[in-house]
Amino acid sequence: MAPQMYEFHLPLAPEELLKSGGVNQYVVQEVLSIRHLPSQLRAFQAAFRAQGPLAMLEHFDTVYSILHHFRSIDPGLKEDTLEFLMKVVSRHSQELPTVLDDAALSVSDRSAHLNALKMNCYALIRLMESFETMSSQTSLMDLDLGKGKKARAKAVHGFDWEEERQPILQLLTQLLQLDIRHLWNHSVIEEEFVSLVTGCCYRLLENPTISHQKNRATREAITRLLGVALTRYNHMLSATVKIIQMLQHFEHLAPVLVAAVSLWATDYGMKSIVGEIVREIGQKCPQELSRDPSGAKGFAAFLTELAERIPAILMSSMCILLDYLDGESYLMRNAVLAAMAEMVLQVLNGDQLEEAARDTRDQFLDTLQAHGHDVNSFVRSRVLQLFTRIVQQKALPLTRFQAVVALAVGRLADKSVLVCKNAIQLLASFLANNPFSCKLSDTDLAGPLQKETQKLQEMRAQRRTAAASAVLDPEEEWEAMLPELRSTVQQLLKLPREEEEIAVVIAGTESAEDVKGRIHQLLAKASYKQAIVLTQEARRHFQESEPFSHMDPEESEETRFLNLLETVFKGPAASTQENAQGSAGNVGPGQTDGREKPSVSEPVKSRENDELVKQEMLVQYLQDAYSFSLKITEAISIISRMMYENTSTVVQEVIEFFVMVFQFGVPQALFGVRRMLPLIWSKEPGVREAVLNAYRQLYLNPKGDSARAKAQTLIQNLSLLLMDASVGTIQCLEEILCEFVQKDELKPAVTQLLWERATAKVPCSPLERCSSVMLLGMMARGKPEIVGSNLDTLVSIGLDEKFPQDYRLAQQVCQAIANISDRRKPSLSRRHPPFRLPQQHRLFERLQDVVTKGFVHPDPLWIPFKEVAVTLIYQLAEGPEVICAQILQGCAKQALEKLGEKNATQEGPKDAPTLPTFLLMNLLSLAGDVALQQLVHLEQAVSGELCRRRVLREEQEQKTKGPKEKNASSDSAMEEEMGLAGAAADDPEAELIRSICEKELLDGKQILAAFVPLLLKVCNNPGLYSNPELSAAASLALGKFCMISATFCDSQLRLLFTMLEKSSLPVVRSNLMVATGDLAIRFPNLVDPWTPHLYARLRDPAQQVRRTAGLVMTHLILKDMVKVKGQVSEMAVLLIDPVPQIAALAKNFFNELSHKGNAIYNLLPDIISRLSDPEGGVEEEPFHTIMKQLLSYITKDKQTESLVEKLCQRFRTARTERQYRDLAYCVAQLPLTERGLRRMLDNFDCFGDKLLDESIFSAFLSVVGKLRRGAKPEGKAVIDEFEQKLRVCHSRGLDAAEDLEIGQGGSQRAPSAKKPSTVSKRRQHLASAASSDGDFVTPELHRTARRHPSTQQQVSKKKPRIVFSSDESSEEELLAEMTEDETPKKTTPIRRAPPRRHRP
Repeated sequence: MAPQMYEFHLPLAPEELLKSGGVNQYVVQEVLSIRHLPSQLRAFQAAFRAQGPLAMLEHFDTVYSILHHFRSIDPGLKEDTLEFLMKVVSRHSQELPTVLDDAALSVSDRSAHLNALKMNCYALIRLMESFETMSSQTSLMDLDLGKGKKARAKAVHGFDWEEERQPILQLLTQLLQLDIRHLWNHSVIEEEFVSLVTGCCYRLLENPTISHQKNRATREAITRLLGVALTRYNHMLSATVKIIQMLQHFEHLAPVLVAAVSLWATDYGMKSIVGEIVREIGQKCPQELSRDPSGAKGFAAFLTELAERIPAILMSSMCILLDYLDGESYLMRNAVLAAMAEMVLQVLNGDQLEEAARDTRDQFLDTLQAHGHDVNSFVRSRVLQLFTRIVQQKALPLTRFQAVVALAVGRLADKSVLVCKNAIQLLASFLANNPFSCKLSDTDLAGPLQKETQKLQEMRAQRRTAAASAVLDPEEEWEAMLPELRSTVQQLLKLPREEEEIAVVIAGTESAEDVKGRIHQLLAKASYKQAIVLTQEARRHFQESEPFSHMDPEESEETRFLNLLETVFKGPAASTQENAQGSAGNVGPGQTDGREKPSVSEPVKSRENDELVKQEMLVQYLQDAYSFSLKITEAISIISRMMYENTSTVVQEVIEFFVMVFQFGVPQALFGVRRMLPLIWSKEPGVREAVLNAYRQLYLNPKGDSARAKAQTLIQNLSLLLMDASVGTIQCLEEILCEFVQKDELKPAVTQLLWERATAKVPCSPLERCSSVMLLGMMARGKPEIVGSNLDTLVSIGLDEKFPQDYRLAQQVCQAIANISDRRKPSLSRRHPPFRLPQQHRLFERLQDVVTKGFVHPDPLWIPFKEVAVTLIYQLAEGPEVICAQILQGCAKQALEKLGEKNATQEGPKDAPTLPTFLLMNLLSLAGDVALQQLVHLEQAVSGELCRRRVLREEQEQKTKGPKEKNASSDSAMEEEMGLAGAAADDPEAELIRSICEKELLDGKQILAAFVPLLLKVCNNPGLYSNPELSAAASLALGKFCMISATFCDSQLRLLFTMLEKSSLPVVRSNLMVATGDLAIRFPNLVDPWTPHLYARLRDPAQQVRRTAGLVMTHLILKDMVKVKGQVSEMAVLLIDPVPQIAALAKNFFNELSHKGNAIYNLLPDIISRLSDPEGGVEEEPFHTIMKQLLSYITKDKQTESLVEKLCQRFRTARTERQYRDLAYCVAQLPLTERGLRRMLDNFDCFGDKLLDESIFSAFLSVVGKLRRGAKPEGKAVIDEFEQKLRVCHSRGLDAAEDLEIGQGGSQRAPSAKKPSTVSKRRQHLASAASSDGDFVTPELHRTARRHPSTQQQVSKKKPRIVFSSDESSEEELLAEMTEDETPKKTTPIRRAPPRRHRP
């Protein structure tokens, strides 16, 4: 077929070119074999050189054959074909302009060029698609190849397809930019040709690598090619549909398409495509998008990024997207809200907005605020992020500050951690970008606000007074204007009126009253001539109307005129101030009332108005600043409670927030800065580093002109932090400063200034001097030489010979010196002797002197000082027991001297000698401190030194032994290390120290023994020695003495616990709680029988005692030092303690206990039975609060199933309706599964008859509701069966209420009559549960109780009651006074201990 005779139709599929189509339609004649392709390609190339681009008409079959065999042919042939086709198309695009401009172009030539164009483009585009397909497959296969292998592969082939795509796209773009439509009939390009060219662009975009940075040039070329198709070839509809499809299926395309669409809308002027795309997205069904998360994700990303690029163009289409705000897809809601925020930021920003734009902005902001309460946490979080951006770019109107701040504060209580985190960030942005002040103290703002508000009120009052006084009395005004008015009347009466000069016309519609008003206004404005002329006209017009009709003929014309004007001016309309204001309605058209302020000039009035407006603005500004400060203060209290969240990112945000708040001078920020201190011990490195960074920002970079000024500011800030700080706070700050010192972050100027303040070289107060010494001591932990090199200076600072002694400063000096002691690792301390100072050192001389001299003076600060002094002596002195013995002897001697003086001054010889209370208190306190420190010294320092010497001795012996002996000794040493040696040989030093403590410290030869009788006398006679401070000191000293010897402790335990139980002083009970806790660790076998008395303090009426008891019991239980019995329910009661700190302590206890295996699971049955006991439990609502917290720790399915079965069976033994309800509530709180439900069905008879109660029925129905959520289809039948049984039992009980009441009366008597059998059955069930549940069994604590026949006898005498198996080890009731019989005799060993003699 001749080339000019056929027409080439673009096929939808390549196979269509092989089939015979319509008349004159081109058909491929033959698909060449692979071996003929190179020669045919060379022939094509030769024809091209001769004929140009039209050679394709005769050689298309060759190119088609290459495409057909593309996968099989040689790569070189592929590349040659691509290069050649690019030349053909390029040549054709160069020749086409000449062809198109030829007016004499024949139809056959036009047809030939059209066919050649379609063939060339088809061949090039299909070849490009083949290369793209091959490249995609190769990249998927070569994912495991490294970069080196890929580079080598590229070097071998010398061809990189990713680099070849851009020139082809540019070539097609160049071709489309020509006016090729004239090649088609009627100049209408067929749709297939445009789809062919644009389709290759869309296929290239489907490649996931197209979004990579290296393919940027290809993306830009695709965008330009599609842009030409849009502008010249009516491609908008197809492009819109294709973009929507691609967004739904290709996640990587959102940013690529956004860049393309924004370029088309701006550079190509195709703004309408944005509206088309948004319209297509808006027509998508929201429910469909909720089921298609990939599509929603693509649309959301597209809209969000498009709003960032072209918000002004997108804004006109926003109404289409508003329906998505009520849809189910949170991604689309986020996208629409983000688009609104971008429009507020980029388009609707500024003060010069028009009214319509301002309304749109307000609507957008209202929508954002409303979605701050969205049901989805991701939307709420996104809203807060958007508001953060708006605030940071200062685009939020001031009128909305309070509302958005309130939104952020409200979101701090959100359940979602992400929302809380973003709420904190938003508040921090508000602080950083607030328009009010750099210091936001509500106390500082309250004063100026009150002052300026008062000033505004005064200005308004003055203005009202001035306005009232401006309306003068009409009589006075008339008298003031009469002279000038008289002369004007005389002048006008003498001279004829000039019409053209004064033209006054009375309209036909005006009445006499209207004209009177006009005359009045003219007189008020001092327009006398016009007023007189108007009066003359009125006399002619209104001869019958008052007052113009009443004229006295006897008076002169001048007098008649003046009387008439006076009547008009002083008439009823102007006689009073109110009428004067009302006469404004009589002003003629276009005229104003000129009598408002005739005495005040316009500039003065304007200036007064401006001042009033300025004052109003100032008051409003201060009011906004004050309200903002109050909101920030409210937020601080909420955020501070979030500082100990489990999520470290939230904690870090909280820390950063408090840093910013502190920098803005909010007074309450110091509380948060202190509260973050304990986080320095956090196990999370990010949290610890955040605390360090916070204190770096707050304290290590102070403002100042010089290094000394900066150091002074730093010290003042740290001293402020130390004021009223607790011991824990001081320890945390010490750790932070130690870190800074070790990293050399504190400048030398700081240390120098601290020494100057400590030595009083610079003027400072005693408190500042004390804080300087404290800071030096903290820094000495990091670098001991800071204090060690100035030891004598410190001694002279705090322990100098002066009176009265500053014990607070002396105490801080001792603590600072203590930090220079040896802190080397234990492995090194075996090689080096510990750091000690000789007994004759000046430090110990001064300490002994200050303690001894201060003993006889009633200074409350002496007691904490002497405690630190004794500790320091034992820590640093050689032979500290000698020094402390001398101190004790000196103080006792002074006490005896005082006693002798008192005895000498007494009149009657029969009166017993008395000693001042404070002296006795000081003496016992000092003895207790020495006793405790002596024990610590023996067990740590002496024992450690003995061990060190033994190791050195053994090493020395090892060196002198032979090889065989060495091997034997090394084996024995290895056995020792592995714990294979005997207990006695394992730690000989410990045995020696224990023997010394038991036999020597408290015998008659030691000085400590001399104080025991006095101490016991004070403790045994609280009525005689009733001073609270003395009682506290004596009880604490007794506890310290008991720590020394097991024998002494055993003999005094009854006294200790009697005081713990019966003392009326909370401080004594609190001290003894700590002491008995320490004794429980040191002598667990002795204290174990007294454990119920420890638990009893958890219900102490004093919050101080409850808090101490909670801390002690937490420590003992978590360290496994006491048995966890049923009394742990007392810890559970603390969860509802009215004191928040105690409730938080209890919650922390159970959090930690939940990490210890099945501890809480094993204890729950006991806790439930005790707390729901009508005799000693808690009320119903508190019970619910406690159990909701405890049952939240039951997360394992096996635990849940076993616990459900136990609780169901408890219904049989429960005695009251309240217990039934409590058990039902506990069952409802468990996270039940289908297996748990089956357990409930198996035990349905246990609680079926209790379903009469509506609350019990509701609790079980709630279980059904929980199970239905997420239930599998096969499990729904069981759920339905359970619900049906519930409803049947409930309705049957309601129908036969009377019969069931009778039945209940009999059933409630039955358990009490059959108590033994019930208990035995319960034990059998527990045994079976134990065999089936493995470890998930409540411990059988009742066995221990059986060993105490006296206890069983006591309990049997009480009122009979149902006893659960877990309750048989219940705590004995504490009577008013403990007798000898009540003292526990038999103990349960906890660990192996040496035999000891028990006192009878």
